[in-house]
Amino acid sequence: MTHILALAAGGTGGHMFPAQSLAEEAKTRGWRVILLTDERGLRYTDGFPADRIVLLEAANPNVKGPVAKAQMAWAMFRGLRTARRALKQEKVNAVVGFGGYPSAPGLFAARTLRLPFAVHEQNAVLGRVNRRAAPGADIVAHGFPRLDRLPEMKGQLVETGNPVRDAVRKAAELPYDAPQPGGPLRVLIFGGSQGAALFGRVFAPALASLPQELRTRLEVTHQVPEADRETVAGVYEAAGIKAELAPFFTDLPERTARSHYVISRSGASSVTEIAVIGRPALLVPLGIAMDDHQRINAETLVAAGSADLLLEAEATPEKAAAMLLPRLNDPDWLAGAAKAARSVAPERAAEKLADLVAALLED
Repeated sequence: MTHILALAAGGTGGHMFPAQSLAEEAKTRGWRVILLTDERGLRYTDGFPADRIVLLEAANPNVKGPVAKAQMAWAMFRGLRTARRALKQEKVNAVVGFGGYPSAPGLFAARTLRLPFAVHEQNAVLGRVNRRAAPGADIVAHGFPRLDRLPEMKGQLVETGNPVRDAVRKAAELPYDAPQPGGPLRVLIFGGSQGAALFGRVFAPALASLPQELRTRLEVTHQVPEADRETVAGVYEAAGIKAELAPFFTDLPERTARSHYVISRSGASSVTEIAVIGRPALLVPLGIAMDDHQRINAETLVAAGSADLLLEAEATPEKAAAMLLPRLNDPDWLAGAAKAARSVAPERAAEKLADLVAALLED
């Protein structure tokens, strides 16, 4: 008998990448995989090993005004209806949701159909959709040792770590090669799956203000929104810094592995992939992140001594330059931080999560 597993995820790479990792593991076990996602999630389906992709309507529940709320509710209802129909058509055995509002229709369709379901929380704080689904879930799996905002629940609570894609595991095979005196110093800057204009305003001028002997060694890869690309490129060019800019990189794991230093948001996937690949970092939590979860995510790498923390409210070119200069000038610290990052990387997260799901599939 072939097990049929549905994965509910969408919105951003932070939700889609762990779902892809579980899908990759599921396929090695001979399971059939159905992906329930939204329009934004389709951006991340290149290489996603799903036997069928079901496009669902979903909407952010945090809208204001009666008209917007009515439109949101109608979109969620249509998404729930589509999800129920797909789960019944495919004779799905179990559902796993990865948080974010696009996962809500799939999770609650499973609940109304009395299918076993699990949720996986990537962050150190349980998100709103997972928080609402957790009381009825058979399993609540989580990525970090700390998990805040957990309600009372009936099922198992298991720390699995955050699953990472095959591309990340492959990138992790590349050992850290500390920069040599006078040699290239590769810096990767990315602001999550949607880029960050703040990073262009802060880190381009920060790097441009570093001493010339350091600037001439820099090779910067910077994810920057298209609207800011020309301006940021001008800052690097004026400073004589070699830079590659793009609004989105499809090969981010490989670029992370080739870098000597990473500047990033501290979303769950970013923190986990930096740890697995093992690179020193400067983390800038998203200031508006719900329940300040990005700052809490960052604590794992900061406590390990592999990353520094720069709060968004304090992020200025001057402050950033003051933090970057001693780190980039210290190859011994860079090498030690890379090793420390790997020491807190999750082990076998996808396999652990799949083992838990297997029990649901066999019930």
